[in-house]
Amino acid sequence: MIDGYSVKYTMKEYFKLQYKITSRRFKDNGVEPLLAFIILTLCFFGLSIYLFRKTEFAEYIYILSALTLIGNLSEIRRTEFLKICFDDVKMKKIRVTENITYTLPFLFFLLYKETYLSAFLLLLLTTILALVNFRTTLNFTIWTPFSNRPFEFTIGFRNTFFLFFAAYTLSIIAVSFDNFNLGLFSILLVFMTILSFYTKPENEYFVWIYNLKPKEFLFSKIKTALLFSSSLALPIVIFLAIFYHQQIGLLLLIFLISLAFLIFIVVLKYSVFPNEINLIQGIYLALCICFPPLLFVFIPYLFIQSQNRLNNFLK
Repeated sequence: MIDGYSVKYTMKEYFKLQYKITSRRFKDNGVEPLLAFIILTLCFFGLSIYLFRKTEFAEYIYILSALTLIGNLSEIRRTEFLKICFDDVKMKKIRVTENITYTLPFLFFLLYKETYLSAFLLLLLTTILALVNFRTTLNFTIWTPFSNRPFEFTIGFRNTFFLFFAAYTLSIIAVSFDNFNLGLFSILLVFMTILSFYTKPENEYFVWIYNLKPKEFLFSKIKTALLFSSSLALPIVIFLAIFYHQQIGLLLLIFLISLAFLIFIVVLKYSVFPNEINLIQGIYLALCICFPPLLFVFIPYLFIQSQNRLNNFLK
């Protein structure tokens, strides 16, 4: 039995360790932690201001982005590690603390914009996600149509399938209440969810087993990403096009730009493989979100970088 003082000290050491790991990642990429914090803060608030000026659905995008961010903290191996190190009460305290810490910037900005209901909803969902392990409630394997091309879509779809149901539901609501912008958001929700599939690198073995050259491997990954993402997003695009045929041009533009971002995130992932996407790559993404034509510059550049990286794993 661990006494109160020991548990407090242990939790303190855990958070100190997380801080050191994060700082080391920045230093490994040639960026001082303090400078990284300043850059990330400026980029975050800059993008937040831009988002709230451009769309009336900024609150919902904000909540979704925050929940996607903290979703990585609920990774099952990580949760099992915490269960080994801490009793149930202390583990939940750590999870709540982590989740709230990650969502604080989102909460502060929502409060600044006086969207109090959205801020409360985000805080509530953040706490619930920390206290409830939804994966342990499922004692069956969810079927996916992507099993013939395993990894990103198979794992990603099983972890986020409810978001696709939410997107399809939103598209129906959009048509029912004649809200075209909500329909556009449902398309973006599908692609934002798919983009999250590529935020974590797979084990090196799952690249090494491919009997392909780096260029062929990248084209294969891009082809798979485009094919499977289209199969998930096109039903919504077609459904909206039937009821908003005068907006078909805009629907196709959003769809094509989303596919371009998907290609970007694939080559971005392998440009630093086997490491995770870091601050520099995050800045690339932020720049492309602010000015999408930059995708035509970054995609070829990152494709070459990815080839060089994969040369160490594929021959």
